[in-house]
Amino acid sequence: MTQKIRIGLVGYGNIGRGVELAINQFPDMEGVAVFTRRNPAEVKSMLPAVKIENILEYKNAIDVLILCGGSATDLPEQGPELAKYFSTIDSYDNHGKIPAYFADMDTAAKSGQNVSIISVGWDPGLFSINRALFEAVLPVGQTYTFWGKGLSQGHSDAIRRVTGVKKGVQYTLPLDKALEEVRKGLNPELSTREKHMRICYVVSEDGANQTEIEQTIKSMPNYFEPYETVVHFIDEEQFESDHQQMPHGGFVIRTGESETGSKQKAEFQLELESNPEFTSSILVAYARAAVKFKNEVKTGAFSVLDVPMAYLSDKSSEQLRKELL
Repeated sequence: MTQKIRIGLVGYGNIGRGVELAINQFPDMEGVAVFTRRNPAEVKSMLPAVKIENILEYKNAIDVLILCGGSATDLPEQGPELAKYFSTIDSYDNHGKIPAYFADMDTAAKSGQNVSIISVGWDPGLFSINRALFEAVLPVGQTYTFWGKGLSQGHSDAIRRVTGVKKGVQYTLPLDKALEEVRKGLNPELSTREKHMRICYVVSEDGANQTEIEQTIKSMPNYFEPYETVVHFIDEEQFESDHQQMPHGGFVIRTGESETGSKQKAEFQLELESNPEFTSSILVAYARAAVKFKNEVKTGAFSVLDVPMAYLSDKSSEQLRKELL
């Protein structure tokens, strides 16, 4: 029997817990350990919990590290440092800073002869693939991406990093008027603000300045500044009762025409009851690709656009051609 791919997890929040669960559905994977900044005794994981300071002791026991931290502060620091010693998968989702993050990860991964696949998830991730695919096959047209209605993990994490915020979540809502115009093939020119709005629910620390918190959130570059953003302050009881589920989804739509003037539309849609669980499954699937790249003696950083579809599967090329082609 082929040796299973050995997975390590860095961080044990929503994504970390999701990855741990997802591994159970991948017969060619096995979890090795969870690496945490917390007291390992307080981490209720099915895998051994280890202080992240001791991670290099596992260098030869892990094939791929899945980095489960947030994009605001965790991944920019942890990613390049860990890529020197391990092949990694992460879900870095600050779209505007992806090129700079890629460059840092590429340098680090090449220094350690490792593979780092960045910005894995559904957007960036599966949506990125569909944007590229639709634009390639329908070159005359326009691409639109709509998110929601749903809870954004990356943006919620960014809220929680704001000084004075005790708990916080952010929901993205596509604007119905914009979505309707796109589906009708009207090819509207839409600004970021005309496509979505962001709704934030925040529990502030006792004595915190809520006006300052609201302004900090609304002016956050890339995350909130380009959007119409509404911030609601609520108490902890309401937060716990109303904001514990994590649904999400969205659409990638390409509208255009072929040479004769025939109207064409391509659409990819996701409806998710659990954003972190779905995202986690994508991360685990890309661990296969990292191992295959490593076996081909490739090194450096890659995005989902660099990974062949076949590399995500545990089936052979022959099986894929027979069963799916």
